[in-house]
Amino acid sequence: MKKVNRVRKSQEFQVLIHKGKKAVSSSFIMYYQPKKEDEARIGISLSKKIGNAVVRNKLKRQVRMMCQDLIDFKTCPFDAVLIVRFSFKDNSFETNKNILEKLLIKAKM
Repeated sequence: MKKVNRVRKSQEFQVLIHKGKKAVSSSFIMYYQPKKEDEARIGISLSKKIGNAVVRNKLKRQVRMMCQDLIDFKTCPFDAVLIVRFSFKDNSFETNKNILEKLLIKAKM
């Protein structure tokens, strides 16, 4: 996932979380709003309770790869913040990818 397609500023995270719509699954919570720029952007957030920095960075890399495979950033209609839940670690990569795909389909409707 390119850096252009990431939400990085704390203020942008807060706006998406407080003013956006919410979609929930077993491994993710997603807040989303219609996009403001040409390409969609995704922000990823994890709690420190999930693990140390090494574990959290590994999980973020996995989520970025899932997003890169599932989302076409040019045609996607929204900016989003993905919050990773504790059950993410218990599932396999493919299971989590399927859960994220279903969540994205639910959000587009």
